[in-house]
Amino acid sequence: MARYRRNRARSRELFALPADEAYYSQPIALRHPIVFYEGHLPGFSFNTLVRKALGGPSIDAGLESLFARGIDPPESAAASSAARDVQNRWPSRDAVREFAAEADRLVIEALQHADLDQPGHPLLDRSEAVFAILEHEEMHQETLRYMWHRLPFAQKTAPAGYQPRTEGEPAPAEWVHIPAGRATLGVDRAAVPFGWDNECPAWSVDVPGFSIERHDVTNARFLEFVEAGGYRDARWWTADDLAWLQSEALAHPLFWERIGRDWFWRGMFGLLPLPASWPVYVSFAEASAFARWRRSRLPTESEFQRAAYGSPEGERDRPWGRDAPAPRHGVFDFASWDPEPAGSHPEGASAWGVEDLVGNGWEWTSSPFAPFPGFRALASYPEYSADFFDGEHIVMKGASPATAAELLRPTFRNWFRKHYPYVYATFRCARS
Repeated sequence: MARYRRNRARSRELFALPADEAYYSQPIALRHPIVFYEGHLPGFSFNTLVRKALGGPSIDAGLESLFARGIDPPESAAASSAARDVQNRWPSRDAVREFAAEADRLVIEALQHADLDQPGHPLLDRSEAVFAILEHEEMHQETLRYMWHRLPFAQKTAPAGYQPRTEGEPAPAEWVHIPAGRATLGVDRAAVPFGWDNECPAWSVDVPGFSIERHDVTNARFLEFVEAGGYRDARWWTADDLAWLQSEALAHPLFWERIGRDWFWRGMFGLLPLPASWPVYVSFAEASAFARWRRSRLPTESEFQRAAYGSPEGERDRPWGRDAPAPRHGVFDFASWDPEPAGSHPEGASAWGVEDLVGNGWEWTSSPFAPFPGFRALASYPEYSADFFDGEHIVMKGASPATAAELLRPTFRNWFRKHYPYVYATFRCARS
């Protein structure tokens, strides 16, 4: 109950940030308009827990269907066309909030009074549907944050006391050797309170020894690639990536802007002189090109896991040990609107001394998003993972400043398309 209420309060704060005139806008062509998400979050919770799991009555079948599901379509043109097709059927904001309030009331009533843990029930065994709606909203709050990032600055207001942390010299390029060992990637569903289907079942692999960078690649280091003509040199890009680069006329990361001879970071609330010490946020294609330029590569999912959770004694619950996540360990759990200098949270380092593996930006791996052997779709949300096992989505690990603390478990996996540039995602290089 407390977690649900906390989630809803955080979502309301996020929806209060954009100006009223932005409500029906589409800050990212690959996402729905803002109006959709204010109805989708409570609508998904109501549909999943009250309607499907508990068999409760409908509120408004039309709105329940309208707000049922929102994912990234493959092409921006398809998204824009879909938005135009439904432009006239989005309800008023008052109607959305009325629907949301009733959905909240019924979900809270269910959380208070319903039998939510029913062994053998397809959706309520070990309260599966409850955990699904809680984590669904927390994940979408990160989506909202990076959507809001693309809104014009005039359509949002910085919170009182907002002050980005930009001080410090850029972290150097240091390499850490990780010895060969086992990496646990998956977990048995019965061993944890909740895990998404792509995290299960238990699965571990042998990882040969490798080297990985101690720090994420910073804006300063990526600027070297940009100024060396990296975006114009076909040697560093696959044919598919190069075609995307040229079609979008890209010459630098989406989060950067150039005015005259000066580089700036497009922050949530305004332009900042490019913070050299921050981790760079880029797409998988851009991260891969930089790695080739540096005669290295991106780490595999199992290598990231070994670097983050492995130790000479075995494996850890967290990179730093057993302690619960705290601000001293990294930048996560909505602690900041921005990243912070790479290497500024040494208490979060792994057993090998690799830093910022959780927080400050999701980290691209080189591994396509795929099921572990024995995968079984989640009954409460069967399309959650299976629709994306297509070879087009890449696993990301770790967390960003806008990742809820409840999601900071070793087996949690995020994924996006290779050319998706909007998410708070950075990277570090690896070598065999």
